[in-house]
Order: sequence, then structure tokens, then C-alpha cells
Amino acid sequence: MLTRNDFPSDFIWGTATASYQIEGATSADGRLPSIWDTFSKVPGAVVGGHTGDIADDHYHRFREDVALMADLGVDAYRFSLAWPRIQPSGSGPVNQAGLDFYRRLSEALREKGITPWVTLYHWDLPQPLEDRGGWLERDTAYRFAEYTAHAVRGLGDTVSDWITLNEPWCSAFLGYGSGHHAPGRHEGSRSAHAAHHLLLGHGLAMQEIRSALPEAQAGITLNLYSVRPASDSPEDADAARRIDGLSNRLFLDPVLRGFYPEDVLDDLGETRWFAENAPQSDLDLISAPSDFLGINFYSRHTVSASAAVSAEVSTDAAGVAASVEAPSAYPGSEDVVFVGSGAARTLMGWEIHPDAMLDVLDMSHERAPELPLYITENGSAWEDSVGPDGEIDDIERTQYLADHVQACHDAVARGLPLRGYFAWTLMDNFEWSWGYTRRFGLVHVDYETLERRPKRSGLWFAGFLGGPLATPDGTGVTVSQM
Repeated sequence: MLTRNDFPSDFIWGTATASYQIEGATSADGRLPSIWDTFSKVPGAVVGGHTGDIADDHYHRFREDVALMADLGVDAYRFSLAWPRIQPSGSGPVNQAGLDFYRRLSEALREKGITPWVTLYHWDLPQPLEDRGGWLERDTAYRFAEYTAHAVRGLGDTVSDWITLNEPWCSAFLGYGSGHHAPGRHEGSRSAHAAHHLLLGHGLAMQEIRSALPEAQAGITLNLYSVRPASDSPEDADAARRIDGLSNRLFLDPVLRGFYPEDVLDDLGETRWFAENAPQSDLDLISAPSDFLGINFYSRHTVSASAAVSAEVSTDAAGVAASVEAPSAYPGSEDVVFVGSGAARTLMGWEIHPDAMLDVLDMSHERAPELPLYITENGSAWEDSVGPDGEIDDIERTQYLADHVQACHDAVARGLPLRGYFAWTLMDNFEWSWGYTRRFGLVHVDYETLERRPKRSGLWFAGFLGGPLATPDGTGVTVSQM
């Protein structure tokens, strides 16, 4: 069985979370509402009417959670800053109490030998900015740069690794296209305008980071998918081209190559808007050199141009079954059908294809051969249950984790510049529009008591990493017990 010693000594092992999903304390110490505070209170927007008002109460329990990470043996912790905690109105002065919280968290991590990796934007846009148009407005990119300046100047002495955006595809197309995510708008192809403004925000934020912290490491995180046609037909091949374009190339090409793919803009019907509103000066900012590319990987897409397929209908990136009647997260390609390939699925409906991780690493490496790559999220949701002995024997998640760690090893063995892996996620949390009905954590959270308890998967990860939970006198299991 693999251990961390089978990887380069400088390979980074971590876990990851997001602010709205775990922090709670949504009105504490000057924080004002984000789009997710607003969206989660819209009837029917989130399963069960769940909100992030309490979540895991990480805001008050962060030291307990840092201790859990140390027990797992991770090198790094990727977490996001809540923009409305640092700059409550989305512009103007900084809220020092918000910065102070993240300083305390970063210092607590450092004390345990864990490197903080900060994501500046993981979807919690301050509501006042959405009220002015949100990411459909170019000005939001400049407000993001202003917020970035506050964050890096306030935390730069404790944080040296920065991610500008998490999954701009989700922010743009789930937030402004299908409406499955906050702010819940149905703007059709105009959602691509949000994609450009998000990427412009990335470019402007990189400028601020370079100015304030020239020695820092900075980049962006994209959610990428291996996309394959359901058959050899030209129609299915074109369906795969379309979904690959919207999911991958619309973001990879401007960030790594400095241009938008013309076929994707044509599919969207937005060629003219981009010609008039995305000048080369924007693309020069967006494609300015990064220190790394973060990749969030979960599954592979198999797609067909025809609804008359025999394969089982699959789910899209939001875990939602495709429907031509519902607003689509794939504007211009609403008729493309996501189909099953017969592979096993997680509770989200996402097929399990560890080998497809190499596909997305390859497509990224091809565009920027010298750029270090990190898997900044990878994980799975299952129906977890607490046994009579208090143990959570999540064998499916444990196997998923082990298989994807093996895929990382395969990538390194092939010479791909993969430099680290962050498991999603540290602990169960608010899973966006699915509320608390989907658990991804290595650590179980009892939402009544907020008690944390490592699952079998967390103990396996500790065994792999050689963390304290896996020591002979601890309570963990070793890799050999898989």
C-alpha cells in the first residue's frame, strides 16, 4: 500500500474547507449578509430550508478543528475568507474584527506546523454588491481587487499561499445561469459575462498580491472535467466539444493562454459582447503569470447530443439531473444530455473515475508545461451512519480517497508537475443547495451537538500521512488495515 514516503518529500498533503460552509456566526463581529445568506433563506432554494447560520460553528471552534488537522498529519489547510466578514458592504473600510479572526486561525495553524492556504473568494459575495448587479457588472471585479488588497496587507505576514477564485464556472453558470447556486439568477448566456468579470477579478487580484507580497505564491482554482462523447457519432463528438468548452476551455485558455476560445463564444452567442467588453488589456491581466494552477476534480462527464440514448441519465456538476425544461448551467448547449457510463456513483450522482484525474492534469499541463499543479479539492459524499460503537465506517469514501491518492502517484510517476493534494473536505458541512443532506467530511459532525468524530476515511488518511491518529497508541487505523 502507498504511504506518503512514496511521493516526493516536498509534495504537499492537505485538506480544504470554505467559509460559508463551516464558519456559522453569520452576524458576529460586524459581518453582514452574503449572497448565500440571502439565497439560503429563499423558500425552496436549499434542501430542507437549511442555512449556514450555524454550520459547524468553526468561527468559535477553530482551535478544536486545527487540532483535528494536526492529528490527521496534514501539511497544509486550504480555507477561504468570508468577504463580508472582512469588508461587510463589499467596498469601503476593512472590518478589523474579521481580519483578526483569520489572523488567529492562521497563527493557530502555524503553531501546529500547518501552512495556511487562503482562498480569497469561495462564493460568498457581499449582498450589497449583488444588489448592484453582482458579477454581471464589471465594477465587481474592481471591488474584488480592493478587498484583496485589504486581505493581503492584513494577513500577508502569516499567509504566503493565495488562491484568488474558487471554481469561477460555478459562480458564473450555477449562480447566474441555472440558478442552482446563489444568487439564484437565470440569465442564460449573459452568465458568461459573469465568467469574464470573475476572471478579470482574478487578474486584478493577482496584481494586488504581487504588489503587496512579491514573494507570495498565488494562483487560481478551476473545477475541471474530463469530457467524453457517449458514442463515435459526429453529433456526440460535438456535444463533448461544447461541454468541454464551457467547463474547461472557457477558463483554461484565458488564464493560461490569454484568449477566449472562439467556438465557445460562438456556441454561447456572445462573440460580439466579448469583442466589445473583453479587450486584450483584460486578457493580459487574466493571463499574467501564476505560480500554480489549482484543480478541483470530482468526476468525468459523458455526454450525448440526443435524449434518445439507452444509457442512464447522469447528473451535472451541481449534482442535478439534466432537464431541458429547467434553466441550464450550459447556455447554448441546453440540448446536450449527460449520460451514465456504468461506473459507480457517489451520493451526488457523480461517477467515480480516478483515472480521469490524469486527463485534467494532462489538459492543464499541455497548456502550461512549466506550471506546478495542485489538486485543491477531491472528495465524495455518501450516506454515512454512526455505528452503535460510535464509529463511522465510511468504506466507500475511504476507497475513493485511496484510489485518488493512487491516481496522484500515477501522475507524479508520469512526470506531470503535480505538487500537492487537498482532500475535500475536513468535516461535514453545509453543502450549498443540498444543505446538510450531503456529507463529504473526513470528520463527522453531529449537527445537534456539533461534536466532531473522525471517520474511517479520516483515520485512513492519518495512517497514510503518519499522523498522530494512526500511531500505535492512538485510536486510528493504519493503511494496512484497509
